Amino acid sequence: MEYLTRISSIAATTISLRLRVILCVTTLPLMAAPTAFALVTPDAPRTGLINTAGAAFNAATGKGYVVDSHAGVVHISNDRDGTVRLAKVGANPTSIAIDTVNGRVYVVNAGEGTLSVLDGRTDAVLATLKIGAHPYSIAADSLAGKIYVTRTYSDRLIIIDAATNQVSSIKAGSPDLVAVNEKTHTIYLLSYEMGDLAIVDGATRKITRTSVGMHAWGMALNPVTGVLYVSKIGDGAIAVLAPGSTLPTFIHTGGIPCAIAINSQTDTIYVADYARNTIAVIDAANAKVVANIPVGNRPQAVAVDCDHNRVYIANTLSHNISVLDGNTNKVISTQPISAAPYALAVDFARQKLHVAALGQPAFTVISEKPE
Repeated sequence: MEYLTRISSIAATTISLRLRVILCVTTLPLMAAPTAFALVTPDAPRTGLINTAGAAFNAATGKGYVVDSHAGVVHISNDRDGTVRLAKVGANPTSIAIDTVNGRVYVVNAGEGTLSVLDGRTDAVLATLKIGAHPYSIAADSLAGKIYVTRTYSDRLIIIDAATNQVSSIKAGSPDLVAVNEKTHTIYLLSYEMGDLAIVDGATRKITRTSVGMHAWGMALNPVTGVLYVSKIGDGAIAVLAPGSTLPTFIHTGGIPCAIAINSQTDTIYVADYARNTIAVIDAANAKVVANIPVGNRPQAVAVDCDHNRVYIANTLSHNISVLDGNTNKVISTQPISAAPYALAVDFARQKLHVAALGQPAFTVISEKPE
């Protein structure tokens, strides 16, 4: 597990990020490997473990969830009535998944190897489950009633039964990232260093293994087409894996492609280039980069509002959010954030963006729709 280190100069330091994607549907949260990140603020540096799955939104309840790792709490924002509550969870909460069937919220507490289970209606903590050291990446298969958690430096995939909270595991190699196709109940497990990909049949737990190549940072699954996309920093490419296939093809973007988001309605892929401070726009049907759009300094996360064709980019070292119009491929606004944003979740109906930030305040809501 990598933790943040204090530095005196961003320019003199290489910052290595391992990132995750936020899809335009809340039922398919996709995680990233542990992130090493350092930040200089005007007052004093803040350090800690971060995960771009630190924000989530439940459309059924109208609630957004953002972790505050330093305080050990989850900020719960009810977009329907404008209220905000805090839920005390475990040490160093880093990532969140929502079961859209039972409404429960699952929070990974990396500092103590536990999983907090929250009631989506009352916001109460219903249970704290022991899942082992260094838990990081989480995804829910709500239709199958299963929650999946990876543990860094472990060869185990943790499986939680959503009905009983029973914890079990299977041997799965050394997974960092996890993604779930809820239509087929297929689990994808990706190893950052070697790019090994384990494809798990959720019903039989049979594992098929392949590889997308070394140094995979982000992973996104199109819920409509079932195509998996993996960003690779080593050769500036996106690996593309069709459903049922074990042979990836590649789209070359150059730079350092990291976070990915998909507009499943337009079949367009958005990739943050951490090195060049741009967003690559990819026409998935033709496997072609159609635009490279300048954004802020060190884009860390991307989220898509499919309903309004908006793309949000967290520019971590610029302390702002770029808002991209998907129809024109132009940045239409830049929203300032008082701290460094690193995780995003969208309320499509109300056009609100929930932002997790490293620093204070750790939680922000941006509204594009006039109140």
